[in-house]
Order: sequence, then structure tokens, then C-alpha cells
Amino acid sequence: MKKVFTVILFCCLTWANAQDIPETFHNPILPGFNPDPSICRVENDYYLVTSSFAWYPGLPIYHSKDLTNWKLIGHGIERSDQLDMSSVVEKNGIWAPTIRYHDGVFYIITTCNTCGGNFYITARNPAGPWSDPVWLENAPGIDPSLFWDDDGKCYYTGNRWDIKYSDGWLGKCTIWIQEINLEEQKLVGEPKMLIHGHANNARYAEAPHIYKVNGRYLLMIGEGGTDENHSVTVHHSNSIFGPYVADQINPVLTHRHLGKDYPLQAIGHADLIQTQHGEWWSVVLGKRTVNNKVPLGRETFLCKVDFEGETPIFNAGYGKVLLEQQRPNLPWTPWNEKKVLHHWDKSWYSVRAPQYPFYKVVGNKLEMRLMKESVDSLSAVPILLQRATDHYFQAMTKLSMETTLANEHAGLILYRTTDNYYFLAKEKSTIALYRKIEGEKQLVEQVPYDKADVYFQVRVSGLDIRFYFGASETQMEPIGKIQDLTALADSPINRFNGLGVGLYASSNNNISKNKVVYDRFVYRNLKNK
Repeated sequence: MKKVFTVILFCCLTWANAQDIPETFHNPILPGFNPDPSICRVENDYYLVTSSFAWYPGLPIYHSKDLTNWKLIGHGIERSDQLDMSSVVEKNGIWAPTIRYHDGVFYIITTCNTCGGNFYITARNPAGPWSDPVWLENAPGIDPSLFWDDDGKCYYTGNRWDIKYSDGWLGKCTIWIQEINLEEQKLVGEPKMLIHGHANNARYAEAPHIYKVNGRYLLMIGEGGTDENHSVTVHHSNSIFGPYVADQINPVLTHRHLGKDYPLQAIGHADLIQTQHGEWWSVVLGKRTVNNKVPLGRETFLCKVDFEGETPIFNAGYGKVLLEQQRPNLPWTPWNEKKVLHHWDKSWYSVRAPQYPFYKVVGNKLEMRLMKESVDSLSAVPILLQRATDHYFQAMTKLSMETTLANEHAGLILYRTTDNYYFLAKEKSTIALYRKIEGEKQLVEQVPYDKADVYFQVRVSGLDIRFYFGASETQMEPIGKIQDLTALADSPINRFNGLGVGLYASSNNNISKNKVVYDRFVYRNLKNK
């Protein structure tokens, strides 16, 4: 009887667990500031890297077993001496990485725009540590990628925009290739120009990746720029050096034909991966909109790919990125991470690489020194940010600080760039809300406050922002009127990176021994995706 009961219990638990496994997944798979995705597979494990621009540590590396549940496991740039990012504006820094695995070694190749050019790093363990950068001479342009052919030779592909043309072709760029000797850590042989895009009016040919599918070379690139005209095109060749012939159905993926009111824009910059079961999938970047604005920046999405002949068909029958679809044929593997964030882990970012430590974790609390560097300067800002990943969210913190100086303040910040942010500050004897928009800083409201401890909260609802403060979590009152998130959304000024929410403290150009103690930070999604 006991054996029968055990079997029944096992079957019931198995059935219950099966009911918990979803048949579909939701896009984006990496919400918030996660642009320019690149992916590789090692047996049953998948690794993905995205651009980080001026955020530090740089090159976030994610791990998954099912292509839909991703866990941050490390960063390719996590030592301040790996790169000199001093004075780098937020739209520059680390652009468009490619991650690949070959013969026991992981490679990330990328561009540090305005801070060095093209380089690659290596690691045996994708969680790190990663090597110092290997800088490549005579490798102009951006968006480098690596491809190993069947004979073991490795090839570098990239984009060039420094070639001058006299034909009046606006936005004309070149995709080029050259052999790379990884033992000698340099490009060898002669560079070969491959394509300018899929048509005679193609613009901004970028993000090249080469694959070998059924004995033929497939060159996949991004075109049209990373905004509303973004797209993915493919090209085919019998030889690694070409000639490459544009696929007749190009672009194979885009949303530009869906119009400016479609809620998912700028689809492009794709990378392909084949699962251990033979399915093909692609990661791509895109932008979710709110009233035609993009508050979160560029994110990472997942698409099913089927080959018809040599043509990759993205989400057959739909031809676009879907916000919900059948998930990959892989074992469902959630990481069971908490939905409410209140810990101090590797998911926090500063802006530009700090030259000295400015915070430490003591018990369950975070102590941050009031450094002289200011959020208004192009220095390594004493700021700690989380990616904002939802269009409706709440962030709350409790802090403790005493000061007798007017130049010292600390608090909660909603940040896009040095010139565009909102900051709720505890000061000498006041609580103050500041906003800085397009470089113009304003005091929104200031109220008396004489306690050392204070709770701060920001609530974002679409494009509306509301700030609160109080002596306890249950006694919060608003400060300032409803603010507009449009100032921090994508624009000609806010380019490429994304929205962060977090902690900031400064003594504003004065040396200070003071500190602020944060004993919690909570981020909550306020609306289902």
C-alpha cells in the first residue's frame, strides 16, 4: 500500500510540475538596456553578451539553458585598468560585441568607441576572469565579429564608414573581411571588401556575422541604422571571400513596414544560433514604445528561424518579432531569481570605470562614500544603477545620512545621461527634487526635513513619473508635480544606451569623509508584461 501511495504521489507531483511549465515565452527575453545581442552555444549551455556603452562593469554576460530564462553571470570588462573610459559620453564606450567559442576558449570581440578602437578578450570560463584587451591594429570601423572555417582559420569581419565615395550614396558603408591570426594576435593577409548592403540604396551596413550552413557561407548584417529603419539582410557565397549575392527576399526581418505606431520598433542587429536539437533561433534588438516614445532603450528579443533553401525565415507565417510565441524545444530551466530586488550583487552599474572604491557592503547594508565627483561631470560618477526593465515600475530605498554641509547630498536617481536625469536628494536640512534636461538643471521642489533616515520612492507609469519621500515606508508623501519621462526617452540627444534607476551620492567638488548608508533597494514591476 505504501508503494502504491508513493507512485501516486510521484505521478501527482510530476503532473503538477508539468502544468507549471509554460508552452510559450514572452519577449523581450532581456528587457531594459540590453542592445546589440550576440549569442553562442557550448553543448547544452547558451551564452549571450550585449553592448554596455559607458556603463561599468562592461559587457554583461548572460547564461541560459532554454534560450528564454537568462541569468547574469559576469562581465567581460570588470577591472578599471582594462579600458580607459574617462570622459567617455554615454552614447560612446563599448559598442556591439560578438561572443564566440572555439577549442575551449570564449572570445568577445567589440569596439570601444572614442576609447581605443577594436579589441578582443578571452576566457576559459564565460563568468570570468577575462583577459586584458588585445587591441587590433589596422582594423577600422565598428561591429567586429569572428568566424572559424572548417580548416581552422579564423576570419575577422567588420564595418567601415571611413571610405570616401563620389557617387552621392548617403549612408554608404562597407562590410569587410580579413584573416586573423589569434596566436600572433593580429590581422594577416589583405582585407577584402564584401558588400555595401543588399541594394543600391542600402544605408549603414553594420553588424556582420558569417555562418556556414549546408556548405555555403551566409553573411548576415544589420542595415538602415538602429532606429525606425533598422533591418536584417542576408547574403550567400561559395567562398569565404565572396562574391556574396543578396538574398532575393531581403530584408529577411524588419518592422519598418509596420508604421511608426506599431509598438515594437527598430528590429535588427541579429545573431543566429542552432540548438542541440537542430532548431534555429535568432536574438535581435528592438525597442518597445509608449505613446511613440522609447523610455527603456534597446532590448533583446528572440525569434524562431526556419531555413527554406538557403533563406532564413524569421517567425514563419508572421515575418516579425512576436511578444509571445511557442518557446524553444529545450528543457524549461528557470533560475528562480527573486522578482523583487533588494540585494547588492553584480547587477549594479556605475557610469565610466571608477578609479577607486566608493562603496562597500557591510552586512545587509550598502555604505557609499560621498565622493567629490559629480553626476554633472564626465568623470567616473559615484552612482549605482539598475536597469529599468518595465514601463510600469516602482523603486524604493531607505537611506541614512547626516551632514552640516550644503554641498553634500545623497538619494535616488533616475538616470539616462549626464545631461538628462531626475534626482531626489537628502540634503543638509531639506529634501529636494532636481531635474536636468538637455543640460539645464532645475530645482523642482524643496521641503524642510531634519531626520537622518528617509525613505525615497519613484513610481513610473508609462511616461509619467512621481517621486515620494517619508520617515517610514507607510508615511510617504509626494514631492513635485508629475514629471515627464519623455526627457529620458530615446532622442537625438539620448542615443544608444538605456534607462537606469538607483543610488547617487556626492560632495560636489569638495573632499569629504562623509558617507550614506542604504539599507535596502526594492524594484517592482507594477504591471504585467
